[in-house]
Amino acid sequence: MAYLALLDQQISQTYLLHLELLNFVLVAMSTQLRSGPTPGPKDVHPFIDAAMGQDSALVGLVVHRLLLNYITRPRIPSSGATHSIFSEDGEPGVLHKVGSAAANFVLMPFNYFVSSSGNVSRNPLADNSLLLLLILIHYRKCLMMVEPITEKCEDPLKLDSLVKEKSYFSDNPFYRALESARDVEFDRVDIEGNGHNGPLVRLSFASLFDTLGLHLADEDSVLLLYSLVHGNSDFLEYVLVRTDLDTLLIPILETLYNASRRTSNQIYMLLIILLILSQDSSFNASIHKLILPSVPWYQERLLHNTSLGSLMVIILIRTVKYNLSQLRDVYLHTNCLATLANMAPHVHRLSAYASQRLVSLFDMLSRKYSKLAEQKNEKMLQINPNSIEGNNTVEDMSAELHIYTDFLRIVLEILNAILTYALPRNPEVVYAIMHRQEVFQPFKNHPRFIELLENIYSVLDFFNSRMDAQRTDGEWSVEKVLQVIIINCRSWRGEGMKMFTQLRFTYEQENHPEEFFIPYVWKLLVLSHSGFGFNIGAINLFPVPLPIEDARVEEEAEREQTDDLDV
Repeated sequence: MAYLALLDQQISQTYLLHLELLNFVLVAMSTQLRSGPTPGPKDVHPFIDAAMGQDSALVGLVVHRLLLNYITRPRIPSSGATHSIFSEDGEPGVLHKVGSAAANFVLMPFNYFVSSSGNVSRNPLADNSLLLLLILIHYRKCLMMVEPITEKCEDPLKLDSLVKEKSYFSDNPFYRALESARDVEFDRVDIEGNGHNGPLVRLSFASLFDTLGLHLADEDSVLLLYSLVHGNSDFLEYVLVRTDLDTLLIPILETLYNASRRTSNQIYMLLIILLILSQDSSFNASIHKLILPSVPWYQERLLHNTSLGSLMVIILIRTVKYNLSQLRDVYLHTNCLATLANMAPHVHRLSAYASQRLVSLFDMLSRKYSKLAEQKNEKMLQINPNSIEGNNTVEDMSAELHIYTDFLRIVLEILNAILTYALPRNPEVVYAIMHRQEVFQPFKNHPRFIELLENIYSVLDFFNSRMDAQRTDGEWSVEKVLQVIIINCRSWRGEGMKMFTQLRFTYEQENHPEEFFIPYVWKLLVLSHSGFGFNIGAINLFPVPLPIEDARVEEEAEREQTDDLDV
């Protein structure tokens, strides 16, 4: 594994050779593209399997170097290279020595990443260092079957499931190295404190934090942030104590705002990151203390002096709305609502707009629920009791109705948590509920919602009675109503409110994360960073869309086949 050892050499003196070394390692590991999405005991990847068996000291150095490349983002040096790439003073350069074929391979990334004007359009060393790191940390080697499969199985999906159940995977030393990464600043003041056995990856968490904040528009940076906050407790703790959380959160929220331009995988990763962060009560409290003077990328309305917490509520609800109309993904809904539920008891001075959107979220889901219930009832009247297909349709509609019942209950629990634990400091939430109180009426006697709605109606009764007792000159205005609410928030004691256990959602990774992450990382390399000339037709790891010309040829071939059959 001399190639991996070379990755830790000085970059400033051998930039292009170092870049080419990275590309060589990426290509050597691309045997994964030939395998299926589920790693099996028979899969053999000589280069990456050998990398997994390296000494922990070398593994630590490689992870450190790749992270350092990502953070420092070195540029192509204008002079001072120790080894001349091109010929100088009649002496043959490196490219002349390795031959024309190798020269083309060496120059490939240079040609790809340099524009026609000669300006670097990307940072290839940083980008490819990150991709290599992601490939290394998310790889899992399926070693062998714990016990042989004795039962006969013709269903491929069931067979894959049996293989997974009866197999075990090797430990990934690169993931462990990332997991054990420590902040150099912390290590400096902790000389006499807790010691750590074995080599550690030490780097500046401050620099890593700032670099991530600048590049979260890129999917690979999002995946790195996920890997860190999920796997490295020290980095997660560092993020949670930062006072400038907007450095990370603003790019995340802006990306979610533009969800229609992003891949579903990127949206999932961002929502999971927010869910992980929202598991910490100090995070939920601090985001409401950070006030944003403006949010220029938010187009629906002007947001002035809005708290970061309010913006997060607005964007999460907007993501739910987008999902309802486009993706219709239950998992995405669940993550958004889970994050809002974690935030709810700690909400502080939620803005008027965020409060309105929260009540509108219940209204939006309730209309979807009512429409489904109506369609189900109509279908039940139309179908033949003996129709298998009709009964299956009704069962599917019942399952979807059950899902929306759960969603509505979570939203009611979110509102309850705010009213129970944070009502005096959230008059705008009270106003929004009073303004749209009719949306709760159809569900007042619903068995799943009755106790939660009793609390909401206790709040409505309290403030409606104060409104009735208040005399005013002329008609009620928004300002007058809000003023009455603010005054009476001070005398609110929560009498008659039922206390429910606070909802607390935590993120747990799937049992076989490699089935998602290995194809995802290689998609980023092959499809997004397509400077490599991989044979698309030979990729089995994930489905690849055919180029337009190939797709047209295939379509014509299918049409000819159909014509032959018609004849």
